[in-house]
Amino acid sequence: MSVLKRPIITEKSQELNAKGKYTFEVAMGSNKIQIAKAVESMYGVTVDSVSTIRQFGKSKSRMTRSKVTTGRTPTFKKAIVTLAEGEMIDFYADL
Repeated sequence: MSVLKRPIITEKSQELNAKGKYTFEVAMGSNKIQIAKAVESMYGVTVDSVSTIRQFGKSKSRMTRSKVTTGRTPTFKKAIVTLAEGEMIDFYADL
């Protein structure tokens, strides 16, 4: 199983990209050292620091004709990776 699942591309994460910080969804069991090594090997950049966040799932409910259905969105782990000065990752290069 890979440590990095996908990059998170939102308006807030795009603002962080200008500061040299990139956001990824990572495996729940991964630690900061594994995340740094995975980013360095996949993108060929130098990682300065890694911050991790567990994003807990939210409760969702919806109305159907016969009843109210409730559930939860999944919990996932995010990593904010700070790169060394002058380094950058281009997610759109291979498109």
